[in-house]
Parts: sequence; C-alpha cells; structure tokens
Amino acid sequence: MTIRPLHSIPEILEVIALEQEIWGASAPEDAVGVPMFVATLKRGAVLLGAYDNSRLIGFVYSFPGLKDGRPMQWSHMLGVRPEFRASGVGRALKLEQRRRCLASGIDLMEWTFDPLVAVNAHLNLRRLGVVVDEYVVDAYGDSVSPLHRGAPTDRFIAQWRMRSPRVEAVLSGAGPPAGGAAWGDVPHVNTVEQEGCWLVCKAHDLARNQPELAVSIPPRFTGMLERRPELAYAWRLATREIFSAYLSKGYRVVDFSLGPEAEGGTYLLHAADQRA
Repeated sequence: MTIRPLHSIPEILEVIALEQEIWGASAPEDAVGVPMFVATLKRGAVLLGAYDNSRLIGFVYSFPGLKDGRPMQWSHMLGVRPEFRASGVGRALKLEQRRRCLASGIDLMEWTFDPLVAVNAHLNLRRLGVVVDEYVVDAYGDSVSPLHRGAPTDRFIAQWRMRSPRVEAVLSGAGPPAGGAAWGDVPHVNTVEQEGCWLVCKAHDLARNQPELAVSIPPRFTGMLERRPELAYAWRLATREIFSAYLSKGYRVVDFSLGPEAEGGTYLLHAADQRA
C-alpha cells in the first residue's frame, strides 16, 4: 500500500467514485464534488489516497478552519473499501494526515462520527487518542444515503490534539488512552438486554455522579438500521439523552472498549476533575 496526496481532476474523480460507492451519495446535497475539492485544495485542504498497486482503496479529506480564533483542520471524510477495513488503512491515512498537518504548524483536527458505530469509535478513541466533549443532534439533517436510512444523523465531534502527550502515548502503543487496560468495574449508565439477535437498551440513568461512567452501545448498528429500524431509533434516542446529559455536566468521552468479535462495545466517560 502507498499513500500520496491527490491533486488532479482524474484523481479527484476517483475519490468521488469511491465516495459514492461507500456512502451511496447519489444526491448532490450528500456529496462533495469537484469544485469543492479543487477550491479547498488551493487553500490548505489535505486530500490523501491509499493505493493497492494502482487501485484507490481509501482516502481522507480535510480542510482548514478556525476554532476559538486558532487555525485547525476539519476532517470531513475518511473512506476505505469494505474489504480493506480491517487492514489498518484508515489509521494509516489518519497518521499521514496528522504528519502533514503538524508539518504545516496545525496541531488540532476535529471531525464527526456516529456514536453508535463501534468500529469508528474504536479507531478514533482507542487507536488515535481523540476525546469527545460535544454531541450534535441531527448534525447533517435528513439524508437520502442508504447508510442512514432516514435515521437522525446525531454525531460526536472528535477532538484530536495531535501534539498532546495523550495522543503521542496512544500512537506509540504505550497503552489505552484512559491509562488502563480494563475498566470493567466502572458503573454503567444504561442497562442492556439481549432480545433474539439484537441488544436492547432497557433503561438509563441520567443522575449518576461517579468520576467514571460507562455507556454500552449495540453491535451491528448499521445492520440494525436496515433490519430493525424501530430498535435503531430507540437506541439513537436513548444515547442522545445519555450523552447530551453527561457532556453538559462536564463529562468527556475518553476511551472505547470494543466488544467480542469487533461488535458493539462500551464508552468510558471521565468527569471534569478526572480528565486524562
């Protein structure tokens, strides 16, 4: 595999084709097109492609922004072909994106991800060392993408402080971002039960005040959207209440433990005075 920057119109068209393949972005409002890529690349955007020989197998795209008056990069898309998603392509693209941003003097990057998609949570929190203190309700509004299937597009905002000791430790393999290998005794905010082949959120408590809290999410959420949309919607509303409540009280999401067979998992939240 090789990773390199992309600039030309033919390269951008390759990215757009892969974008449509991964997200089903057939509607103009759900896609990034040639004019936006061209314009932002002229003013500091980063577009990287991962190639297996001559075949584009993944890409990452970010563009410049400001946060609290300071320059940063907003990472808008990371896409990898399904057959390459367990091979480290996504992480390799993020690390090269980080290297290029640091070389240009940028040390903060942010992006959104779905709190109910376990593999993305694992990559972002456990493998890259991001933290989360913002939850956005229905961030992208209605979407015709088959991945969303009409469900609310609630998102976490990942905060990646790329020079921080936390991120350096995670990327070096020094250990999980929360500082320990296991936290099975942390009290859970939500109670879950198995019903047939699906995990159901039966109840949740918004009044806990322990310094560390755990929140479970279900396996196979994208499959749930397709096969049990009413159950997926219930999970969305329950976790929306949980994360909105606790983040507003000063908790921050600092780690994620992936479940058996890379399905489902558990978030770890730290209170303000316990932050890693």
